[in-house]
Amino acid sequence: MNTKLILEVFMKDEIQQERIRAVQRFLNNEKPESICASLGRSKAWLYKWVERHIADDNSWSESQSKRPLRVTSRTPKEIEEIVKMVRLNLYNRDLFCGAQAILWEIEELEIRPLPSLRTINRILSRNDLTHRRTGRYEPKGTPYPKLPSLFPNQTHQADFVGPCYLKGPVRFYGLNAVDIATARCGLYTAPSKSGQSIIDGFWEIWQRLGMPVNVQVDNAMSFFGSPTHPRGMGPLIRLCLHYGVEPWFIPMSEPWRNGVIEKFNDHYQQKFLGKVIMTTQDDLTIGALEFEQRHNSSYRYSKLGGKTPLKALAAVKIKLRFPKQEEAPHHRLKKPETGRYHIVRLIRSNMKLNIFGELFPVAPELAHEYVVATIDVKEQKIKLFWDKTQVDEFNYKLR
Repeated sequence: MNTKLILEVFMKDEIQQERIRAVQRFLNNEKPESICASLGRSKAWLYKWVERHIADDNSWSESQSKRPLRVTSRTPKEIEEIVKMVRLNLYNRDLFCGAQAILWEIEELEIRPLPSLRTINRILSRNDLTHRRTGRYEPKGTPYPKLPSLFPNQTHQADFVGPCYLKGPVRFYGLNAVDIATARCGLYTAPSKSGQSIIDGFWEIWQRLGMPVNVQVDNAMSFFGSPTHPRGMGPLIRLCLHYGVEPWFIPMSEPWRNGVIEKFNDHYQQKFLGKVIMTTQDDLTIGALEFEQRHNSSYRYSKLGGKTPLKALAAVKIKLRFPKQEEAPHHRLKKPETGRYHIVRLIRSNMKLNIFGELFPVAPELAHEYVVATIDVKEQKIKLFWDKTQVDEFNYKLR
């Protein structure tokens, strides 16, 4: 037995003996005030052990667990068993079997109450189901269709942060974009997510970064338009198609597909919003431009070989394309007559392609595969691609 363990046993025994002696003194009619004063204890402590006292059995003096006998917030046993069964089923089918994949399966089973991702992770941890598959994982099906990012402005990732608040109060949204190849960032502070703010924000960022070939965003309503009119082409889609940029929408509920901008947003909040003192809209606008310049000229990235974003751009010596006019176009832009935009989706077991709320049936072999739905504005069609091969086509009259 090591020294630490011996000390712990000794201390535990001393505490129990103190309780026994205190109760015995009380039973011998010694005043509680005197007992508590000599031991440096409260009356509540003394009366607690007097109440627990059992004659001829010193086990009453042992400490008892404070853990509640019943945890009211505990996940129902049925839900825990369902999570375990779904996880085992996915694992045995060589499919992704993490918390997100399990949640998708449970949603399709229409199980209620629906557990959260945090609850599923706790269940997996509690049942030792977090181990990875043995051996090298071989993906089953199409790899995720990532966009090219070898050269500057091949692909931008963009996202909104907010609403955020300054003292004053000033309410605003941060529209941020990052060029994947060079890590250059562009910032714009918008008063809202209105159509004109979308157009103004991207236009101003493009004036400094240049116009990309592709811009990748999530499925926020401010980017695609309106779920009531999914074929109406929102302000971002119209702006991009009028100026030769192709929008790409990542799968729903998969923010990690926009991982570069998500990580930058954290950096933006910690190093800019969390550190720079601003009280007015002017402070915010100036501060955002200063942070953008400091990031692009000073921050060094290992993926760029230790170069700053501007040094990485200079090393490539490629000509960028910029907007020809300084003033941003006015909302509402006319409906484009040509161009393409793309929606990346994971096909679930229901074999449905979800295009901003509209569902289209697809072939059974596409279940659990990533597909790209390319909307051709001129032809008014959805062309469905799986691993760069067109596998289906739907008429899609834009409104």
